[in-house]
Amino acid sequence: MRRVTVRRSPVHGRGVFALRALEAGERILEYKGEVIMWRTAVRQYLRHNDPGRTYLFGLSNGRVIDGGRGGNSARWLNHACEANCEAIEIGNRVFIHVTTSVPAGTELFLDYQLAVDGSANDESRQQYRCLCGSRRCRGTMLGGA
Repeated sequence: MRRVTVRRSPVHGRGVFALRALEAGERILEYKGEVIMWRTAVRQYLRHNDPGRTYLFGLSNGRVIDGGRGGNSARWLNHACEANCEAIEIGNRVFIHVTTSVPAGTELFLDYQLAVDGSANDESRQQYRCLCGSRRCRGTMLGGA
């Protein structure tokens, strides 16, 4: 039985939703896509820029998973400052786990914790503005902002 589905999100575009109740710690998805170098990913992104959409998931080894190329439903996980999922990296693979029990129908979120070159300023915080609406919303998808 499928555990998640992609549908229109009230937060942003499409989102991933639980089809059944999910338990904390449950692995729900692998973030799939082409594993490439950051330089290649940036070049491809600039060439095929889709404003407001990027499916790049940075790995600790300096590479990136491009969910826009051979990706799956995980690329539709939206950001929330109070996320109910986390990403666990194992080698060149990233697995999405639920961090708290969620009922069926709930949208699933990651805290993107994005980083920008240099210090975050008002312009970069606005560029990566958060739409989650949670009580503890940072107002940005940037981490440590």
